[in-house]
Amino acid sequence: MPGIIGKKVGMTSIFNADGKSIACTLIEAGPCVVTQVKNTETDGYRAVQLAYDDRKEKNTPKALKGHFSKSNSTPKKKVVEFRDFRAEFDHKVVLGNEIRVEDIFAENDFLDAIGISKGKGFQGVVKRHGFGGVGQSTHGQHNRGRAPGSVGASSFPSRVFKGLRMAGRMGSDRVKVVNLKVMKIYPDKNLILVSGSVPGAKNSYIILEK
Repeated sequence: MPGIIGKKVGMTSIFNADGKSIACTLIEAGPCVVTQVKNTETDGYRAVQLAYDDRKEKNTPKALKGHFSKSNSTPKKKVVEFRDFRAEFDHKVVLGNEIRVEDIFAENDFLDAIGISKGKGFQGVVKRHGFGGVGQSTHGQHNRGRAPGSVGASSFPSRVFKGLRMAGRMGSDRVKVVNLKVMKIYPDKNLILVSGSVPGAKNSYIILEK
């Protein structure tokens, strides 16, 4: 599946032909360097490894320096493997080549965006799972408004079932949003404008798949 690595810039809105405002996410996509090409003969499957965003050489392990030097590339921060690139991209996925956003996507295409959602720390059941609480009827208890309520039976089964919705860590999960429309591409600035929201905070890495 062809794709590219990018970085979330922020959100904005544009107007379509009907004058309707459409919320969009601006992503700095690429340019990415092809740092490894895998094939079925040597690796058992077809894949392309892309690298994005320069990192300081002094902070790069020697093993990674050697890996990047094979493609005549400077050390990169983010490395992602894309499996099963279609044959139409074979002439672009050559070791050391640069993959730019206009090489993969065009306006009005649809793509999938993958990112790490914002971490929200330890949260209760109202924020984490949308529990409604008990409203105003607390039955005389002053601190039950946002409590989860009963979590298990008594002597049988004498335990709490797995998967019960309770308080816990929220966010910082890998999230995939599918079928986002490419509204605009700015090749000179390596920017792509997609409809809707994309998971992650500003300046977080985003993987775009076609």
